[in-house]
Amino acid sequence: MSTDTPVSTYDFAAIEQRWQAFWAERHTFHAPNPGDTGFDPDKPKFYVLDMFPYPSGVGLHVGHPLGYIATDIVGRYKRMQGYNVLHPMGFDAFGLPAEQFAVETGVHPRETTEKNISNMVRQLKRLGLGYDWNRQIATTDTDYYRWTQWIFLQLYNSYFDPVAKAARPITQLIEKLEGEDYYVGIDGELIVSGATEDLESIAGIGNPNFHKYQELEPDQRLRLIDAYRLAFLAEVDVNWCPALGTVLANEEVTNDGRSERGNHPVFKRPLKQWMLRITAYSDRLIDELDQVDWPEPIKLLQRNWIGRSTGAEVDFAIEGSDDLITVFTTRPDTLFGATYMVLAPEHPLVSEITTAEHRKAVDDYQAESAAKSEIDRGAEGKEKTGVFTGAYAINPVNQQRIPVWIADYVMMGYGTGAIMAVPAHDERDHAFASKFGLPIVRVVEGGDRPIEEEAFTGNGPAVNSANDDLSLDGLSTPEAKARMTQWLADNALGKAKVQTKLRDWLFSRQRYWGEPFPILHELDDNDEPTGSIRGVPEKMLPVEHPHLDDFRPEAVDDPNTPPRPPLGRAPGDWTTVEIDGRRYRREFNTMPQWAGSCWYYLRFLDPANLSRFVDPDAEKYWMTPSLWEGDAEPAYSGGVDLYVGGAEHAVLHLLYARFWHKVLFDLGHVSTPEPFGRLFNQGYIQAYYYEKENGTRVEATQVTTEDGRPAFEAQGQPGTRFLYEGEPVVEKYGKMGKSLKNAVAPDDVCAEYGADTLRLYEMAMGPLDQSKPWNTKDITGVHRFLNRVWRNFYDAETGELVVVDDAPAEELDRFTHKTIARVTDAMESMSFNVAIAAMIELNNQLVALPKLPRAVADALVRMLSPLAPHLAEELWAALGNQPSVADAPWPSFDPDKLLEETIEMPVQVNGKLRGKIMVPADADQPAVEEAAKADANVGTHLEGKTIRKVIIVPGKLINIVAS
Repeated sequence: MSTDTPVSTYDFAAIEQRWQAFWAERHTFHAPNPGDTGFDPDKPKFYVLDMFPYPSGVGLHVGHPLGYIATDIVGRYKRMQGYNVLHPMGFDAFGLPAEQFAVETGVHPRETTEKNISNMVRQLKRLGLGYDWNRQIATTDTDYYRWTQWIFLQLYNSYFDPVAKAARPITQLIEKLEGEDYYVGIDGELIVSGATEDLESIAGIGNPNFHKYQELEPDQRLRLIDAYRLAFLAEVDVNWCPALGTVLANEEVTNDGRSERGNHPVFKRPLKQWMLRITAYSDRLIDELDQVDWPEPIKLLQRNWIGRSTGAEVDFAIEGSDDLITVFTTRPDTLFGATYMVLAPEHPLVSEITTAEHRKAVDDYQAESAAKSEIDRGAEGKEKTGVFTGAYAINPVNQQRIPVWIADYVMMGYGTGAIMAVPAHDERDHAFASKFGLPIVRVVEGGDRPIEEEAFTGNGPAVNSANDDLSLDGLSTPEAKARMTQWLADNALGKAKVQTKLRDWLFSRQRYWGEPFPILHELDDNDEPTGSIRGVPEKMLPVEHPHLDDFRPEAVDDPNTPPRPPLGRAPGDWTTVEIDGRRYRREFNTMPQWAGSCWYYLRFLDPANLSRFVDPDAEKYWMTPSLWEGDAEPAYSGGVDLYVGGAEHAVLHLLYARFWHKVLFDLGHVSTPEPFGRLFNQGYIQAYYYEKENGTRVEATQVTTEDGRPAFEAQGQPGTRFLYEGEPVVEKYGKMGKSLKNAVAPDDVCAEYGADTLRLYEMAMGPLDQSKPWNTKDITGVHRFLNRVWRNFYDAETGELVVVDDAPAEELDRFTHKTIARVTDAMESMSFNVAIAAMIELNNQLVALPKLPRAVADALVRMLSPLAPHLAEELWAALGNQPSVADAPWPSFDPDKLLEETIEMPVQVNGKLRGKIMVPADADQPAVEEAAKADANVGTHLEGKTIRKVIIVPGKLINIVAS
């Protein structure tokens, strides 16, 4: 490919523009699917994926491309190894940030989103990233969210079969119930279905309190079936923010119970919401982590988030009531030490058991608790608060009356919303009992301090734990747990139970900018909902997002005012649907931002398909596991071969995506049980930021030193005074980003130094998985390296290419092969800083050469290609090759040339270094010993001594013992 660039000059701007246009015109990085033109079935495949970005209005800063550059390097490297590489890019474009920006500016979120995507695509292309841009998607595209809605319908039309431990079509459940004699308990209009239990457990043959399923009224049957769906409506306590007009996730609420955005009050209140039954998959989400090649800390975070615990459920009778309080405990062995009970303030039994004398105190406490976030309520070290309800429960093992309290450290979201308090052996219970003067009874031996002063939470022999027909005294903790659990079951007072902290996924948002639900609510003749719900027929998908001029959520002052989502203001021809003579109202809530990111990796496989969410052949081809170098068999069960993103997504995104994928796998829509085979978490790029004395952050680019230099020239230097508009500011350090106002735009770096320099600098900063400090001054070092590479290829005076066909000298040839081996090994481990250091060393070997051997030049260009692709393309063409170097094979090395002819070995006398010798690499031990004794300095330290022993560590060390 001819150029107009003066060859004596490394004109990075012209070079990069030219090769980016070449790649776009030739579709260099297109990845053909099976059946496509150009598809080669003999090529192995490799699917590498970034966690796709949210299209921010301010665009990218240099911290964002860290992972993108890394995946591009891997993709180009695998391509040169002969793989069919899929490396796509898209945008997670629905969500609260876009809507909030639209509310603040008055510009419709679709307009700003499309503008932001266009800008980010431009930025990504400028970095020379080898994406298959034909596969670009955005979660806001109608052809995309149509299939998000379709997947939701798969969840809605499925239930979790506890026997198969898998999702099955809801029609199979209906057929099962209609075809066999199942009995269901009825309490008035409430169907007691035990929706989380195996259906057989609620069969009540011969029990007059149960009725046959076939004998239920149609609406009763409908509610029973709905209770089993993986997507279901339920009334749950949520974080309701009236000022924002929406429900907030726990992560969006501050510790003092206010919204993260806008600092508005947030209230706990029950609302009917769409939920996804992720808890049914708790065991598989933990157990099947063994099938993926992920960092162990990420696996541990997921296991801890799910929080599987083994213990027992125990029923406590309430004095003067037919109701029971059921608790879950991991320490049933301590039941004899339960001296009081605590219910969550929002527990449904609180209102029923509270006595008149304590009613006001309980009501006041409930109101106070509702204003707190769960993070604040559960904070370690927080002073314990609570009030007595006036009610008493009966401890089932010793028949003692124990008071029932409410306290905000107990929450409905975990376990049963009630605990048996054993203050002798639980720190929080001990603090509570100590404050309120409640009894503390030791039932486990152990601890160094009196039990009244400190709880003992460890294991030990049981004490004070016996009744007329059960004694745990003297048993170890595991034995006592097993004995107590069995006794509870034998006496119908409890049962063994596995509990998780994981909650069902609250899936509703009262926002505008999100996917509409494909759900219809049946209306009666007065246009009031009948309570009957159905999914939108698939032929009517997508439920398109209606355009609203007024898309703001309706803010209200009264926290008890029900939410009025923006979609409720859509035109009547959108809100109301008629099917087969029946009228329906659409669901007005929208899905959360997580929905689109749960399955985008699948749509990338077949983004233009209008009849399926992904073609089965394409899905099976790309999601089958690949072998990495050195693997005898795949290290994972399938899925994306390399998924790169920040560790901050360790829990929610990855957990939600795994859940959706497992449902799709169970229903036969995908071929692998896991979505992401190998996961890599890149570190952060950090940078200095600046604050005024009042804590206000200022733009780092506008900060100068006292003598007027840009701040980056003196960053981190002690004693430097920094100014912003003449006012002193304090220098601090943190993650680069918009909030700290320390972002550096990649456009600015590319304009001054070039994209290849930016790519190399970000990879040379340190190990990819570690956080690293950005320093603009250090960029020049990498830029000098690329200039030296250029000058080694061209005569600076004449501009003549100085590459010759002569064979390299033996020493240079060996060094080149060693460099190829080092770089190849570094590529496999994603140690790109090591690869760059090796190429710098090789390039330094070439500086003094008048002519550059072609074999060395060829190898250097190929190795450089994944990291600095523009420069590599230019030099590859200059060497007379047909572009693109991206299609060239990765260079190979000769293992024999990695062996040294001579090696240096240190020589010790009595353990102290006395000299170094050069010996042939294949020298035998007698020859090595003679060479060591012949060294002049070693001989000096042996004079007058008798050699007792010579210890030789081959290739490493010689130690002569003499006296």
